[in-house]
Amino acid sequence: MRIAILGDIHANLDALLTVVEVLQRENVDAWVQVGDIVGYGPEPSACIDVVRELGCVTCLGNHDAAVLGRLDTSYFNTVARAAVHWTAPQLRPADREFLNELQLVVQRDEFTAVHGTLHMPEKFGYVLSVVEALESFEHQQTPLCFVGHSHVPAMYLRREESPRDIHVVPHSEAEISYRGFDRLLMNVGSVGQPRDEDPRAAYGIVDTDLQIASIRRVHYDIESVQHKIREAGLPEVLANRLALGV
Repeated sequence: MRIAILGDIHANLDALLTVVEVLQRENVDAWVQVGDIVGYGPEPSACIDVVRELGCVTCLGNHDAAVLGRLDTSYFNTVARAAVHWTAPQLRPADREFLNELQLVVQRDEFTAVHGTLHMPEKFGYVLSVVEALESFEHQQTPLCFVGHSHVPAMYLRREESPRDIHVVPHSEAEISYRGFDRLLMNVGSVGQPRDEDPRAAYGIVDTDLQIASIRRVHYDIESVQHKIREAGLPEVLANRLALGV
């Protein structure tokens, strides 16, 4: 099986369509999206439509929860909070229904999807180091787990015989074999708002037959999205950061 993984989209339709176009040439069997379809960007409804049309296995992100009023935004920074307040009234009833049905953790036979960590997923914590990866591994019941939230790509691998000896692949782009490992925790970065100083949209592919996991990048029309952000009246920093990948 070939699995396509979409990281945080954040209402960036231009980036999402570019990534989907590339992945549709990859003979993908299943699509996964790890939450935060909305927030920050100017086209939340259109991005929800794409995710629905692809039939993505999708989990709930913190921005998805926030626009529904299910998460207190007092801990959000000023820009994130402003984007939530802008996004909420833009959503159609069908958008709200779709987001409301998303679960914090979604598990299938081969993989699990969660926005933050499997350790207290309702807290939307970040997997930024081996420490957080170890906490998630303790709750991971499937060979693969796909996470988002940090917008920074990384892969963590564990062997059953040495569960605290974690192998880390902290690269913007990478292709690895996970053969011989019993667990892979994979953050493919962000489709719509990368924060690893690489402005290209990030996405992932896993081939479960060959046991190969890949994080890939693709250029998209950043200026188009920046124009839409400014036209929408969203904070200027949201346009500027896209070109910097921060």
